[in-house]
Amino acid sequence: MFIEIHFLQNFAPSNLNRDDTGNPKDAEFGGVRRARISSQAIKRAIRLDPAFQQTTQVPPAARTRWMTRRLAEKLEAAGKPEADAERVARAFAVAFAGKMDKNAEDRTSVLLYLSDEEYTSMAQALLEKWEDALKAAPASGEELKAKAEPFASMVKAWLKTTKGRTSAPDVALFGRMLADKPELNLDAASQVAHALSTHRVDMDFDFFTAVDDLLTDEEAGAGMMGVTPFNSATYYRYARIDWNQLVQNLGGDVSLACRTVEGFLRAALRAIPTGKQNAFAAQNPPDFGLAVVREDGMAWSLANAFEKPVRPAREGGLMAPSIEALDAYWGRLAAVYGSEGVDPFVFSVPATEGLVHHLENALLPSAEAWVQAVLQQLPCAETEEA
Repeated sequence: MFIEIHFLQNFAPSNLNRDDTGNPKDAEFGGVRRARISSQAIKRAIRLDPAFQQTTQVPPAARTRWMTRRLAEKLEAAGKPEADAERVARAFAVAFAGKMDKNAEDRTSVLLYLSDEEYTSMAQALLEKWEDALKAAPASGEELKAKAEPFASMVKAWLKTTKGRTSAPDVALFGRMLADKPELNLDAASQVAHALSTHRVDMDFDFFTAVDDLLTDEEAGAGMMGVTPFNSATYYRYARIDWNQLVQNLGGDVSLACRTVEGFLRAALRAIPTGKQNAFAAQNPPDFGLAVVREDGMAWSLANAFEKPVRPAREGGLMAPSIEALDAYWGRLAAVYGSEGVDPFVFSVPATEGLVHHLENALLPSAEAWVQAVLQQLPCAETEEA
């Protein structure tokens, strides 16, 4: 079983996701330049949106190079002295990550993506062998080899008990990879596409000046001046969840998998990258959403509905022609590939009369009804009854 979501979302002038020059990210598609928001920015916004944690009832995992800080906090909470907790945490981190930052002995050389429960279980393993761990942990500045006992054996035992599963819904969804610790790797249960504008987009620039409030009457000029690049666009967003992989990643916990799907849907509706929001406040929710629950593994991204860039409607606006193009492309795919075992569900903010034909029977009155309709297709109700 697979769950796919498709959004059409119009953002007012903004710079939500910047490249290395500070400009809004873009890409060429269909022979023209499009506005783009990277999948990384979208995934981060989803997993850190409050709706995700509230729904899953599990804190989000932390992606960090400061593993030692979180682990030391757990040890201190168990009553261990701060200095000892930091020494042992650093020693465990060396054995776990293999390499530390050459410029910061307490920081790993790569980002680690671990849940709060995983840090708790690491701390428990250390506490069970505290005296041995404390004796083996070197003082600050002293070298510790990654294979030093007892840390190497504790890391090995910990990895064995957690291999192939996680307690963190966001890790289960988005996966993790560590080259030096392949046993920690987890195949992502979701795929998230880069959001692309449905139409051609040109970048604009805002010339700004900042006034110095303490200038005297004899003094003139701005305190500073500059330019801020921005654009505005109607984006197509696509994501896909592999239900079986999600349940597997969560150690067979179907109830948590159901909450994870619900959390993903609710957070995806709300989540917006934070880039330059204080300057632009582009807080624009999706205007159109299509969710598909399918029994087979064939994925349908609808990005090619916009391979020919959409043009504004006669009276203006890009959302209506984008909805129309998506609906028409869905109809063509269904006619060519068939739609047996495919259940679509749609919500729309704009009136859909004259725009939606092939998806007309899938229309629902609200985003909440849309979320509930998807959940009804999953074995969530059966799990609650059991």
